[in-house]
Amino acid sequence: MNVAQNTPETLNSGALDGVIKLAVMAVGGQGGGVLTGWIESLARHEGYSCQATSVAGVAQRTGATIYYVEMAPAGDGVPVFSLAPANGDVDILIAAEMMEAGRAIMRGFVTPDRTTLIASSHRALAVSEKMVPGDGIADAGEVLAAAEIAADRLVSFDMEQLAVKNGSVISATLFGALAGSGALPFDRAAFEEAIKRGGKGVDASLKAFGAAYEKTRTGTTDDSDNILPDPETKLYAQVNGSTKQKAAYDSVFQKITNLPSEVRELAEPGLRKVVEFMDVEYGHEYFSRLQSFVQMDNAEQGWELAREAAKYISNAMAYDDVIRVADLKTRAARGDRIRTEMKAGSGKLLQVTEFLHPRAEEIVGMLPARLGARWEASPKMMARINRWFNRGRRLRSDSLRHFIMLYILGGLKTYRRRSHRHALEQAHLKKWLDLCKKTATEDYSLAVEILKCRRLIKGYSDTHARGLSKFDRAISSIELLKGRNDASQWLSRIRDAALKDEKGEALDGAIKTVESFARN
Repeated sequence: MNVAQNTPETLNSGALDGVIKLAVMAVGGQGGGVLTGWIESLARHEGYSCQATSVAGVAQRTGATIYYVEMAPAGDGVPVFSLAPANGDVDILIAAEMMEAGRAIMRGFVTPDRTTLIASSHRALAVSEKMVPGDGIADAGEVLAAAEIAADRLVSFDMEQLAVKNGSVISATLFGALAGSGALPFDRAAFEEAIKRGGKGVDASLKAFGAAYEKTRTGTTDDSDNILPDPETKLYAQVNGSTKQKAAYDSVFQKITNLPSEVRELAEPGLRKVVEFMDVEYGHEYFSRLQSFVQMDNAEQGWELAREAAKYISNAMAYDDVIRVADLKTRAARGDRIRTEMKAGSGKLLQVTEFLHPRAEEIVGMLPARLGARWEASPKMMARINRWFNRGRRLRSDSLRHFIMLYILGGLKTYRRRSHRHALEQAHLKKWLDLCKKTATEDYSLAVEILKCRRLIKGYSDTHARGLSKFDRAISSIELLKGRNDASQWLSRIRDAALKDEKGEALDGAIKTVESFARN
């Protein structure tokens, strides 16, 4: 949490005699309009003339909007207010998300000589961040560092989390932080009355408002947010099932505990992931594959090969298929999350529509291995299946019929072993791991990078197909790199290029570069 040392009393003692200029920057669904309404109501009831406007933002920020409020003590004349904020001329800037604070700084709305910046430290990802095949998330830390320099005073903590913990939305905690900052010359009671006049969700809003107000005033944090789990806690205690099933899980978990600590910290979540995906026996398969890499590794290398194996083998074993997608869509936790995000109370009906577009490959992948392989080898059969299934479908998963259908599909975890898709995944996994082991005997660093290439494969349906294509193209370059001292660096560059764009144009360029110097 970041809160400057100036107290509300200090700020209020120098209450602004002229126009107070306040901007709110929020994305869709964060209640920027509600917050602006509260601020306008507050100012008018405290005897100020006030005007509020809104300016539509950019779609890449999921409906980002700039709300602008100007207020001044009522006098004899009628003040003339501006319709939009200007560079270097904003007294208070409220950002409902950290990158909105960054946008405000870039546009010159935040200045060190006058602006109080109130920003939630949580992230709401932009479309540009979500569409990157790899990790496209911008660094919020850099924005926070810039905010500390750009603003006269900074108030920043996770206001979204605080709102959720108090059963409300972020607009209430932003309003509480505004009140606690003392940037406006009004007392707490006036702010609370503005919420009451709104007439909707008053109790929850007041509770969240009060929590944010106190946190801003005192700068305290909730210690419960920082409680870490006991590293020695057995994971089987977090697994649902019979005593026999937990004992079976414990048998493989005990093997994980004997691994080097550097490997264990990644192997424990990896084990839980593959067991949840299939069963305990699948967890034994995971350990067996991982153990072979541990035996090839050593502490002098920092166990880097085994660590990457622990991570990426579990990801490869827990691939996305029709069964997994159906399972995830019917989990109670998903329903609870949707109800929370849609703010649907217990007394409200909620309709959920699933958009599905299965390809022939997904349908054939669910067939028994031999039958699926035979059908996939027949262009005529694949074309027929595409005609039958390859079109957009909408299923109401809140209806009993469609929910039961998805629920049954999601329950076919043990059948998955006999499916054509599982046979394909196991063959691909074996080929990849064999290549890693063979390479490790010759070039340790290159083997590590081969393991990391698995991050190119993710998702479901078309997304999976594109990722698999990139993976295969990246791996094909290894023959050109073998024997070079910088082979691992070049494979890392090729992988990074593959993650830059969906079409793989950067990947093509990187491979052509490798081919050019390999021929010389």
